[in-house]
Amino acid sequence: MTDYVRRGEWLETRPSFGLSFIPGKLAERLRRNGEWIERGGAARLRVFPAEPYGFEPEWADLEVLYEDDFCLVVNKPAFVPVHPPREGEGGSLANLVAGYYEATGQRVRVRHIHRLDAETTGAVLYAKNEWAQLSLDEQMRSKTVRRQYAAIVRGVPEPESGTIDAPIGRDRHHGGRRRVSPSGKRAVTHYETAEKWETVPASLVRLRLDTGRTHQIRVHLQHIGHPLIGDLLYGGDSHPLIDRQALHGERLEFLHPFDREPVSVTAPWPSDMIRLAESFPRTDPPQSDGTDPAAPGWEAR
Repeated sequence: MTDYVRRGEWLETRPSFGLSFIPGKLAERLRRNGEWIERGGAARLRVFPAEPYGFEPEWADLEVLYEDDFCLVVNKPAFVPVHPPREGEGGSLANLVAGYYEATGQRVRVRHIHRLDAETTGAVLYAKNEWAQLSLDEQMRSKTVRRQYAAIVRGVPEPESGTIDAPIGRDRHHGGRRRVSPSGKRAVTHYETAEKWETVPASLVRLRLDTGRTHQIRVHLQHIGHPLIGDLLYGGDSHPLIDRQALHGERLEFLHPFDREPVSVTAPWPSDMIRLAESFPRTDPPQSDGTDPAAPGWEAR
Protein backbone atom coordinates (compact mmCIF):
# COMPACT_ATOMS: atom_id res chain seq x y z
CA MET A 1 0.00 0.00 0.00
CA THR A 2 1.49 3.35 -1.01
CA ASP A 3 -1.48 5.69 -0.54
CA TYR A 4 -1.13 6.12 3.22
CA VAL A 5 1.56 6.64 5.82
CA ARG A 6 1.41 4.95 9.18
CA ARG A 7 2.34 7.12 12.13
CA GLY A 8 2.21 4.88 15.17
CA GLU A 9 -1.43 4.21 15.95
CA TRP A 10 -2.56 6.61 13.21
CA LEU A 11 -3.07 6.27 9.48
CA GLU A 12 -2.51 9.42 7.43
CA THR A 13 -3.83 9.82 3.90
CA ARG A 14 -5.66 12.16 1.60
CA PRO A 15 -9.42 11.71 2.14
CA SER A 16 -9.89 10.58 -1.48
CA PHE A 17 -7.67 7.51 -0.94
CA GLY A 18 -9.14 4.43 0.67
CA LEU A 19 -11.48 6.19 3.07
CA SER A 20 -14.51 5.42 0.91
CA PHE A 21 -13.93 1.75 1.84
CA ILE A 22 -13.80 2.19 5.60
CA PRO A 23 -16.74 0.37 7.25
CA GLY A 24 -19.50 2.76 8.22
CA LYS A 25 -19.81 1.82 11.89
CA LEU A 26 -16.07 2.15 12.40
CA ALA A 27 -15.99 5.52 10.62
CA GLU A 28 -18.85 6.79 12.77
CA ARG A 29 -17.12 5.75 16.01
CA LEU A 30 -13.78 7.26 14.99
CA ARG A 31 -15.42 10.59 14.23
CA ARG A 32 -17.42 10.52 17.46
CA ASN A 33 -14.30 9.78 19.54
CA GLY A 34 -12.14 12.40 17.86
CA GLU A 35 -10.01 9.72 16.21
CA TRP A 36 -10.69 10.95 12.68
CA ILE A 37 -9.07 14.33 12.05
CA GLU A 38 -8.98 16.20 8.74
CA ARG A 39 -6.63 19.12 8.38
CA GLY A 40 -4.69 20.73 5.52
CA GLY A 41 -5.97 18.34 2.87
CA ALA A 42 -4.95 15.25 4.85
CA ALA A 43 -6.88 12.88 7.09
CA ARG A 44 -5.60 11.07 10.16
CA LEU A 45 -7.42 8.05 11.60
CA ARG A 46 -6.51 6.10 14.72
CA VAL A 47 -6.99 2.62 13.27
CA PHE A 48 -3.90 0.87 14.66
CA PRO A 49 -4.45 1.00 18.45
CA ALA A 50 -2.32 -1.27 20.65
CA GLU A 51 -4.41 -4.30 21.66
CA PRO A 52 -4.00 -7.44 23.78
CA TYR A 53 -3.21 -10.54 21.72
CA GLY A 54 -6.17 -12.50 23.05
CA PHE A 55 -4.09 -15.69 23.19
CA GLU A 56 -0.98 -16.68 25.13
CA PRO A 57 1.99 -16.12 22.80
CA GLU A 58 4.01 -19.19 21.84
CA TRP A 59 7.25 -18.73 19.93
CA ALA A 60 8.00 -21.12 17.07
CA ASP A 61 8.88 -20.99 13.40
CA LEU A 62 5.94 -19.59 11.45
CA GLU A 63 5.98 -19.17 7.68
CA VAL A 64 4.58 -15.74 6.82
CA LEU A 65 3.30 -15.60 3.23
CA TYR A 66 2.01 -12.01 3.20
CA GLU A 67 1.92 -9.13 5.67
CA ASP A 68 1.16 -5.43 5.80
CA ASP A 69 -0.48 -3.10 8.33
CA PHE A 70 -3.93 -4.61 7.68
CA CYS A 71 -3.48 -8.30 6.90
CA LEU A 72 -1.37 -11.33 7.73
CA VAL A 73 -1.36 -14.65 5.84
CA VAL A 74 0.55 -17.61 7.27
CA ASN A 75 1.15 -21.14 6.01
CA LYS A 76 -0.44 -23.42 8.62
CA PRO A 77 1.49 -26.59 9.45
CA ALA A 78 -0.22 -29.97 9.72
CA PHE A 79 -1.67 -31.09 13.07
CA VAL A 80 -1.97 -27.54 14.40
CA PRO A 81 -5.55 -26.36 15.09
CA VAL A 82 -6.36 -22.79 14.04
CA HIS A 83 -7.95 -22.11 17.45
CA PRO A 84 -7.46 -23.83 20.84
CA PRO A 85 -10.19 -26.41 21.52
CA ARG A 86 -10.82 -24.87 24.93
CA GLU A 87 -10.23 -21.41 26.40
CA GLY A 88 -6.85 -21.00 28.01
CA GLU A 89 -5.24 -23.93 26.19
CA GLY A 90 -2.30 -23.54 23.83
CA GLY A 91 -0.71 -25.37 20.94
CA SER A 92 -2.79 -23.61 18.29
CA LEU A 93 -2.04 -21.41 15.30
CA ALA A 94 -3.59 -18.51 17.23
CA ASN A 95 -0.90 -18.93 19.89
CA LEU A 96 1.83 -19.03 17.25
CA VAL A 97 0.47 -15.89 15.56
CA ALA A 98 0.37 -14.15 18.96
CA GLY A 99 3.99 -15.23 19.46
CA TYR A 100 4.92 -13.83 16.06
CA TYR A 101 3.28 -10.49 16.88
CA GLU A 102 5.10 -10.38 20.23
CA ALA A 103 8.46 -11.31 18.69
CA THR A 104 8.13 -8.59 16.04
CA GLY A 105 7.03 -5.90 18.49
CA GLN A 106 3.41 -5.68 17.29
CA ARG A 107 0.52 -5.17 19.74
CA VAL A 108 -2.18 -6.72 17.56
CA ARG A 109 -5.20 -8.84 18.47
CA VAL A 110 -5.28 -12.26 16.80
CA ARG A 111 -8.28 -12.23 14.44
CA HIS A 112 -8.58 -15.22 12.11
CA ILE A 113 -10.90 -14.80 9.12
CA HIS A 114 -11.36 -18.47 8.23
CA ARG A 115 -10.28 -21.89 9.49
CA LEU A 116 -8.65 -25.08 8.26
CA ASP A 117 -8.95 -28.52 9.82
CA ALA A 118 -6.12 -29.34 12.23
CA GLU A 119 -4.54 -31.84 9.79
CA THR A 120 -4.95 -29.59 6.73
CA THR A 121 -2.07 -27.34 5.74
CA GLY A 122 -2.12 -24.04 3.87
CA ALA A 123 -2.86 -20.34 3.83
CA VAL A 124 -4.81 -18.81 6.73
CA LEU A 125 -5.83 -15.14 6.68
CA TYR A 126 -5.72 -12.82 9.71
CA ALA A 127 -6.98 -9.26 10.11
CA LYS A 128 -4.62 -6.96 12.01
CA ASN A 129 -7.12 -4.27 12.97
CA GLU A 130 -10.87 -3.71 13.23
CA TRP A 131 -11.11 -2.10 9.77
CA ALA A 132 -9.57 -5.20 8.19
CA GLN A 133 -11.71 -7.58 10.20
CA LEU A 134 -14.98 -5.88 9.29
CA SER A 135 -13.99 -5.73 5.62
CA LEU A 136 -12.73 -9.32 5.37
CA ASP A 137 -15.67 -10.76 7.33
CA GLU A 138 -18.01 -9.08 4.85
CA GLN A 139 -15.96 -10.44 1.96
CA MET A 140 -16.34 -13.93 3.42
CA ARG A 141 -20.09 -13.47 3.57
CA SER A 142 -20.23 -12.15 -0.01
CA LYS A 143 -17.77 -14.82 -1.25
CA THR A 144 -15.17 -12.26 -2.35
CA VAL A 145 -12.50 -14.18 -0.43
CA ARG A 146 -11.60 -17.08 -2.72
CA ARG A 147 -9.85 -20.17 -1.43
CA GLN A 148 -8.30 -22.82 -3.64
CA TYR A 149 -7.32 -26.22 -2.29
CA ALA A 150 -5.18 -29.04 -3.66
CA ALA A 151 -6.28 -32.58 -2.83
CA ILE A 152 -4.87 -35.98 -3.72
CA VAL A 153 -7.74 -38.44 -3.96
CA ARG A 154 -8.32 -42.08 -4.72
CA GLY A 155 -9.51 -42.79 -8.25
CA VAL A 156 -10.27 -40.40 -11.11
CA PRO A 157 -13.45 -38.29 -10.80
CA GLU A 158 -15.98 -38.67 -13.57
CA PRO A 159 -16.71 -36.12 -14.87
CA GLU A 160 -13.22 -34.73 -14.31
CA SER A 161 -14.59 -31.30 -13.37
CA GLY A 162 -17.87 -30.12 -11.96
CA THR A 163 -19.78 -28.79 -8.97
CA ILE A 164 -20.88 -30.72 -5.91
CA ASP A 165 -24.03 -29.11 -4.50
CA ALA A 166 -25.01 -31.30 -1.56
CA PRO A 167 -26.14 -30.20 1.93
CA ILE A 168 -23.99 -31.16 4.89
CA GLY A 169 -25.15 -31.92 8.42
CA ARG A 170 -23.95 -33.73 11.52
CA ASP A 171 -23.63 -37.51 11.52
CA ARG A 172 -25.86 -38.63 14.39
CA HIS A 173 -23.90 -41.88 14.65
CA HIS A 174 -20.51 -40.18 15.08
CA GLY A 175 -20.09 -36.89 16.93
CA GLY A 176 -16.94 -35.82 15.07
CA ARG A 177 -18.17 -36.55 11.56
CA ARG A 178 -20.33 -34.72 9.06
CA ARG A 179 -22.34 -36.24 6.20
CA VAL A 180 -24.41 -35.30 3.20
CA SER A 181 -27.94 -34.93 4.55
CA PRO A 182 -31.17 -33.46 3.11
CA SER A 183 -31.68 -31.64 6.42
CA GLY A 184 -28.16 -30.18 6.44
CA LYS A 185 -26.95 -26.74 5.38
CA ARG A 186 -26.29 -26.05 1.72
CA ALA A 187 -22.70 -26.70 0.69
CA VAL A 188 -21.18 -26.05 -2.76
CA THR A 189 -17.75 -27.24 -3.91
CA HIS A 190 -16.29 -26.74 -7.39
CA TYR A 191 -13.59 -29.19 -8.47
CA GLU A 192 -11.27 -29.81 -11.40
CA THR A 193 -8.94 -32.75 -11.99
CA ALA A 194 -5.44 -31.38 -12.60
CA GLU A 195 -3.51 -34.63 -12.92
CA LYS A 196 -4.36 -38.34 -13.15
CA TRP A 197 -2.31 -41.34 -12.05
CA GLU A 198 -4.48 -44.03 -13.59
CA THR A 199 -2.23 -46.95 -12.67
CA VAL A 200 -2.66 -46.22 -8.94
CA PRO A 201 -5.44 -44.98 -9.45
CA ALA A 202 -5.33 -41.50 -7.92
CA SER A 203 -5.77 -37.87 -8.95
CA LEU A 204 -4.69 -34.37 -8.06
CA VAL A 205 -7.87 -32.33 -7.72
CA ARG A 206 -8.14 -28.58 -7.20
CA LEU A 207 -11.19 -27.22 -5.42
CA ARG A 208 -12.89 -23.92 -4.69
CA LEU A 209 -15.62 -23.40 -2.12
CA ASP A 210 -18.75 -21.27 -2.28
CA THR A 211 -19.57 -22.19 1.33
CA GLY A 212 -17.51 -23.07 4.37
CA ARG A 213 -19.10 -26.02 6.14
CA THR A 214 -17.13 -28.13 8.60
CA HIS A 215 -15.17 -30.85 6.72
CA GLN A 216 -16.87 -29.73 3.48
CA ILE A 217 -14.19 -30.89 1.04
CA ARG A 218 -13.70 -34.19 2.85
CA VAL A 219 -17.43 -34.94 2.97
CA HIS A 220 -18.05 -33.94 -0.65
CA LEU A 221 -15.14 -35.98 -2.01
CA GLN A 222 -16.34 -39.02 -0.10
CA HIS A 223 -19.84 -38.33 -1.45
CA ILE A 224 -18.68 -38.60 -5.08
CA GLY A 225 -16.64 -41.73 -4.34
CA HIS A 226 -13.15 -40.19 -4.31
CA PRO A 227 -12.04 -39.71 -0.70
CA LEU A 228 -8.79 -38.02 0.19
CA ILE A 229 -5.80 -40.30 0.54
CA GLY A 230 -5.05 -40.57 4.25
CA ASP A 231 -8.52 -39.45 5.36
CA LEU A 232 -9.52 -42.46 7.45
CA LEU A 233 -12.52 -40.62 8.92
CA TYR A 234 -14.14 -40.22 5.51
CA GLY A 235 -13.33 -43.43 3.69
CA GLY A 236 -9.79 -42.75 2.53
CA ASP A 237 -7.07 -45.36 2.91
CA SER A 238 -3.74 -44.96 4.67
CA HIS A 239 -0.50 -44.37 2.80
CA PRO A 240 3.07 -44.77 4.13
CA LEU A 241 4.12 -41.34 2.78
CA ILE A 242 1.46 -39.26 4.54
CA ASP A 243 -0.09 -39.61 7.99
CA ARG A 244 -3.00 -37.24 7.45
CA GLN A 245 -5.53 -36.33 4.77
CA ALA A 246 -3.79 -35.10 1.61
CA LEU A 247 -5.35 -31.64 1.59
CA HIS A 248 -3.64 -28.25 1.32
CA GLY A 249 -5.01 -24.71 1.04
CA GLU A 250 -2.72 -23.54 -1.75
CA ARG A 251 -4.12 -20.18 -2.80
CA LEU A 252 -5.99 -17.33 -1.14
CA GLU A 253 -7.43 -14.29 -2.93
CA PHE A 254 -9.12 -11.26 -1.39
CA LEU A 255 -9.60 -7.52 -1.82
CA HIS A 256 -7.34 -5.41 0.33
CA PRO A 257 -9.40 -3.64 3.03
CA PHE A 258 -7.82 -0.22 2.42
CA ASP A 259 -8.19 0.24 -1.34
CA ARG A 260 -9.94 -2.96 -2.54
CA GLU A 261 -7.03 -3.89 -4.77
CA PRO A 262 -6.85 -7.68 -5.35
CA VAL A 263 -4.33 -9.66 -3.31
CA SER A 264 -3.34 -13.21 -4.28
CA VAL A 265 -1.23 -15.38 -1.98
CA THR A 266 0.14 -18.84 -2.79
CA ALA A 267 1.16 -21.31 -0.08
CA PRO A 268 3.95 -23.77 -1.02
CA TRP A 269 3.02 -27.42 -0.75
CA PRO A 270 4.18 -29.28 2.37
CA SER A 271 6.84 -31.93 1.96
CA ASP A 272 4.53 -34.90 2.64
CA MET A 273 2.17 -34.01 -0.21
CA ILE A 274 5.09 -33.39 -2.57
CA ARG A 275 6.54 -36.80 -1.73
CA LEU A 276 3.15 -38.45 -2.23
CA ALA A 277 2.55 -36.80 -5.62
CA GLU A 278 6.06 -37.58 -6.82
CA SER A 279 5.70 -41.25 -5.83
CA PHE A 280 3.00 -41.82 -8.46
CA PRO A 281 3.97 -42.52 -12.09
CA ARG A 282 2.86 -39.73 -14.39
CA THR A 283 0.55 -40.80 -17.20
CA ASP A 284 -0.21 -37.39 -18.68
CA PRO A 285 1.09 -33.81 -18.27
CA PRO A 286 -0.54 -31.91 -15.37
CA GLN A 287 -2.96 -29.08 -16.09
CA SER A 288 -0.91 -26.43 -14.34
CA ASP A 289 -2.43 -23.23 -13.05
CA GLY A 290 0.93 -22.05 -11.83
CA THR A 291 0.70 -23.94 -8.54
CA ASP A 292 1.63 -27.45 -9.66
CA PRO A 293 4.00 -29.05 -7.14
CA ALA A 294 6.36 -30.15 -9.90
CA ALA A 295 6.63 -26.67 -11.41
CA PRO A 296 9.78 -24.57 -10.81
CA GLY A 297 9.81 -22.89 -7.41
CA TRP A 298 7.89 -25.63 -5.60
CA GLU A 299 10.24 -27.18 -3.07
CA ALA A 300 9.68 -29.45 -0.12
CA ARG A 301 9.66 -27.61 3.17
